[in-house]
Amino acid sequence: MRDLAKDPEAARRALRTMWTARRFEEAVDQLFARGLMHGTMHLSIGQEASAVGTCLALRPDDMITSTHRGHSHCIAKGADLTRMMAELLAKDTGYCRGRGGSMHIADVATGNLGANGIVGGGIPIAAGAALAQKLGGTGRVVIAFFGDGAANEGAFHEAANLAAVWELPVVFVCENNHYGMSMSADEAFAIEDIASRAAAYGFPGITVDGNDLQEVYEAVSAAVDRARAGAGPTLVENVTYRWKGHSKSDKNLYRTREEIADWQARDPIARFEQAVRDAGGLVEAEIEAARKEATHDVREAIRAANAAPPALAGRDVLLGAVYAGAVHAEVPA
Repeated sequence: MRDLAKDPEAARRALRTMWTARRFEEAVDQLFARGLMHGTMHLSIGQEASAVGTCLALRPDDMITSTHRGHSHCIAKGADLTRMMAELLAKDTGYCRGRGGSMHIADVATGNLGANGIVGGGIPIAAGAALAQKLGGTGRVVIAFFGDGAANEGAFHEAANLAAVWELPVVFVCENNHYGMSMSADEAFAIEDIASRAAAYGFPGITVDGNDLQEVYEAVSAAVDRARAGAGPTLVENVTYRWKGHSKSDKNLYRTREEIADWQARDPIARFEQAVRDAGGLVEAEIEAARKEATHDVREAIRAANAAPPALAGRDVLLGAVYAGAVHAEVPA
């Protein structure tokens, strides 16, 4: 298995991608606070190793489904930063022409079948996509990202069962950040490890430190290899933590400052930077360059997105994006 910290090219790519995800979400957090973004958003700051380590294990033509907390998944799979930023700023050049916002970014060109505002909504979509890959003999693998709260949804259990029965090329990646909205996972589960649920459906489950990029990469790589070989699904539980609240309306009243600070001390990006230093994969100047490049890329995305035209509105425009021509014309005003 490749040691990411010792491989200069892999280390540089991983660091730059994690920093890009961090800087992107810090930027949209600030833009929202200034009233320049509407609706709401769900940030994954603190969870970057899960998204990046998972997507590093994939081929470019493999696929993912994401969650409502999906910015880092999109970036790790190769989404265009300017189109993402334009989508959040309600611009016509956004991935959904500014109509979907933070929770609905899809990028078929990079194999991203879409983030999803419905908890657990992406899990059966991933199983369906995996069935299509198996029937088509494409050799592609599909990743289903979901949170700990989604592991208690019926959609997870139905998809896990069918994936096992049909030996589908899908990997279920549970990002256990300890809270489903404000509900602690300790109160929502009677089991210690969510990954243990895989045994009930007859496939492997593994729990890893989701803030350790190398651990995530190795676990998902093994699961992807198994899926691509036709042996069926695996459940990988990445134990991590979101530094910010569930959404922009969350006042964080259900957890303490001490708990948040304890997890911030386990920052996945700082940990990987230290691993890179210890392994000699990159020198300090190269690590700093990765940070600066990520910051530059996000600033350029903001500049270009701000200059783009606003999303079009109006009855015909909105209905035309939902219904085909003939049906569209029959919808009453």
